[in-house]
Amino acid sequence: MMMVSQQRLSSLEPPRPEDSELKRFCSRNLLVILGFSFILAVVALLAVGLTQNKSLPENVKYGIVLDAGSSHTSLYIYTWPAEKENDTGVVHQIEECKVKGPGISKYAQKVNDIELYLAECMERAREVVPQSQHQETPVYLGATAGMRLLRIENEPLANRVLNTVTNSLSRYPFDFQGARIITGQEEGAYGWITINYLLGKFTQKLRWLNLMPKGDDTQGTYGALDLGGASTQITFVPQNKSTESPDNALHFRLYGKDYSIYTHSFLCYGKDQALMQKLAKDIQDTNGTLRDPCFHPGYEKVMNISDLYKSPCTKRFETTLPFHQFQIQGTGNYQQCQQSILQLFNTSYCPYSRCSFDGVFLPPLEGDFGAFSAFYYVMEFLNFTSGETPSQEKVMDKMKEFCSLRWEELKTNFGAVKEKYLSEYCFSGTYILSLLLNGYHFTADSWKHIHFMGKIRSSDVGWTLGYMLNLTNMIPAEQPSSTPLPHSTYIFLMVLFSLILVIVIVTAMFVFRKPSYFWKDTV
Repeated sequence: MMMVSQQRLSSLEPPRPEDSELKRFCSRNLLVILGFSFILAVVALLAVGLTQNKSLPENVKYGIVLDAGSSHTSLYIYTWPAEKENDTGVVHQIEECKVKGPGISKYAQKVNDIELYLAECMERAREVVPQSQHQETPVYLGATAGMRLLRIENEPLANRVLNTVTNSLSRYPFDFQGARIITGQEEGAYGWITINYLLGKFTQKLRWLNLMPKGDDTQGTYGALDLGGASTQITFVPQNKSTESPDNALHFRLYGKDYSIYTHSFLCYGKDQALMQKLAKDIQDTNGTLRDPCFHPGYEKVMNISDLYKSPCTKRFETTLPFHQFQIQGTGNYQQCQQSILQLFNTSYCPYSRCSFDGVFLPPLEGDFGAFSAFYYVMEFLNFTSGETPSQEKVMDKMKEFCSLRWEELKTNFGAVKEKYLSEYCFSGTYILSLLLNGYHFTADSWKHIHFMGKIRSSDVGWTLGYMLNLTNMIPAEQPSSTPLPHSTYIFLMVLFSLILVIVIVTAMFVFRKPSYFWKDTV
């Protein structure tokens, strides 16, 4: 009882003088402190908001790439911010113009027509790129397998075509950087860069306050499958970085990371040249009439032997025939068509532990693959590109049904499609299956990892964007015009000062509602 009484008495003791003085000072100046804190928080919010969101000068560059393929030429216009992200330009496509006519290699005997051939799309480029930036906008022309074949056949003629293209493009007000024949390795590698750039496989996503990369930034890249008219390319990152064939290895540093890739380009195995090879092979055992299972029943066409043998791709089948023309008569049989196509792939020898065909090294397939260009166009026509990739069996069944359709029925159903393309879809679809399954050795399981792609984020999938991405490293970048604060830091400061403001307002409301609580000891 005595202890309780003492505690009660001690609790009734008057406050010490220094505690009372401090409380009086804070109580008398509370409104001044609250007012000052309120003004400071408001000023800080306004300062951060205005600084972060001030308008920045638009600082955009443009670039033009012409893809001079074996069957056609396309012009692409790209744009990117002048400041760089990890030393690689952030490039995206804003325009595509398809040049009317065949590929530039077909102008070897009429080079004077090249200027008119390119004029319409180059004039379109004048309109799209702001006039003030014409002189600083680079223009590149890359020629692919069609010109590679022309160079093999007649190098002076190929050089003449390139010189004429150079003279034509130099007349425009852009910064023309040259026309060149890119290698098959470059074509494969730049296609690989394009797919992975558009899929966001290169850029790092950062943690809060931009201090360190996220731990899940190790996503696998996609492989690239490209099919043109005269060549086909396969490119991917193999699991084993050591390679048995150094000629098929390339090394890149992109967005601060190193990549070791496998790539190979098969010249003469694009869909158009593969068809010419097959015809040159099959015509040897005929009397001038070729009953061809790769064309629809009822289809007929007459071809000149000279047209068949003029390509370097058919030289291995060239022989003296007792006729100058032959007639194709379609029989429309998928299985027989496939057997004929498989004879194009020489799998009888392999100097490595594993090969594709023709003795070319191929490491085990790894990860997902994007299949584009003719891979996509043919499969889109056959209605295999919507939704998930159909099973291997389903594609084969569809090809059997499609190839057996009579030619007249097909023309009725697809009257808007050019006859040349329409007549070759049976061959092209069968060739794609044969190339992927028997040439590149995709299995029923790995087939599921093939994705047929035409566009990603409104940009065409092909080698030209990868080419532009690589070339932007050589274009000087101005001093970056960036926001003063990282976005996450800006959000943090806005939240902090908002909380301070809320605390000040709540405290002030409490003071005005219960003033006696703060001033009762100041009297």
